[in-house]
Amino acid sequence: MNFFKSHRSTIGFLAVAVLFIAVVQVLLSMGLLNNFWNTLLRFGAVMAIVSLGLNLIYGFNGQFSLGQWGFYAIGAYAAADVTYRWDQMQSASGLVVLFLVVLLVGLSFWGIAKLISLMRGMDPLSGFALYLVGVLVAGYVAIELGKVLIDPVTALFSVLPPAFALQLIFFLAVILGGLIAAEVSYIFGLPILTLGSDYFGIATLGFTIIVKVLLDNSDTLLGFTEMKGARGMVGIPGVSSWLWVSLFLLVTVIITRNLLHSSAGRALISVREDEIAAKAMGIDVAQQKVLTFVLGSFFAGIAGGLYAHINGFLHPNTFNFIKSFDPMIIIVFGGLGSVTGTVFAAFAWALVLEGFLRLWLPQGFETWRFVVYPVLLLIMMLLRPKGLFGGFEVPFLKQVLPPLRKSAESDSKSLPPTSEVKQ
Repeated sequence: MNFFKSHRSTIGFLAVAVLFIAVVQVLLSMGLLNNFWNTLLRFGAVMAIVSLGLNLIYGFNGQFSLGQWGFYAIGAYAAADVTYRWDQMQSASGLVVLFLVVLLVGLSFWGIAKLISLMRGMDPLSGFALYLVGVLVAGYVAIELGKVLIDPVTALFSVLPPAFALQLIFFLAVILGGLIAAEVSYIFGLPILTLGSDYFGIATLGFTIIVKVLLDNSDTLLGFTEMKGARGMVGIPGVSSWLWVSLFLLVTVIITRNLLHSSAGRALISVREDEIAAKAMGIDVAQQKVLTFVLGSFFAGIAGGLYAHINGFLHPNTFNFIKSFDPMIIIVFGGLGSVTGTVFAAFAWALVLEGFLRLWLPQGFETWRFVVYPVLLLIMMLLRPKGLFGGFEVPFLKQVLPPLRKSAESDSKSLPPTSEVKQ
């Protein structure tokens, strides 16, 4: 019965999701929704993805993080550089080098983790230094190896139809942007995940500020002249369609749901409830923190890659530390630990803040929307502290547990009466 109930909820959820995506696409194709609302819907989906990642870290795992926006920026600029080089320079150099960096850095992490497991008693800072050396070596090898592979890979993609090649490179760029953000979060999280929640939040906020400063000087300090530093990066192909962002959001929701319903998901939630009790039950708390932090950062990198290709323009001011509070506001508004609330609040945040309030407020008073929505948030938190949805989830996102009480009753009925046992 539980299997069929779960199966029915899955079919219902997918049917509603596909129907919603299709209806919006039809309205966009017919011109009933103009480019303004199209941009807001795509931006809402992107904010839902980055907020789901933060909800995993904070809402489900209990780690107060303000670094989500930094990983969002890393994914955005990494993916944008790949597609920019292909679209403007007709070169797959960005794709080849980024792929090799992700691959070799991942292999170095795997090898170093095996080495550290054999070396008992290594402190976190020493392990961090070892990982850092591995990253530098892997990055150098990736760049040198990429020089050999750039021309053959460029020739291979040039054979494909131009429109299809751009879409394929865009897809790969978004995935690689998420992976590079995840790898950065892994090496960054090794030393700071040992900190307490408040100190962890301060450290991640510092990370966001560092990323923003590096982006301001990306053309001089990092050598990426096409990013143009504080002037902003232009010429990015606008290929993040509604279908792309909605499908990425749907996959993100499914991954999050399946993770939370697994044994690993139960373990990461137990860390939020009580770390000491989780350790007593044999759960590797440090490993669960790292896993959640990396996966949440991966979602942020994916969202950043999608965002970079909506307007075709990136500026470091978009990723300053003030904006890093936006996903935090969304998950608090929707409800900590609620996937349904996070998705709804992300769309509501984009449509209300940048849509309805901008249109409804008198001309010249558009900036008052930054006063109105905090007031609405304050009122809601006073009336409903658990958020708009609290712990509510749609049936597909709820975990269907076996009827333990019924099974216990059936077992008790199958046993002989106590009097018969005595006889």
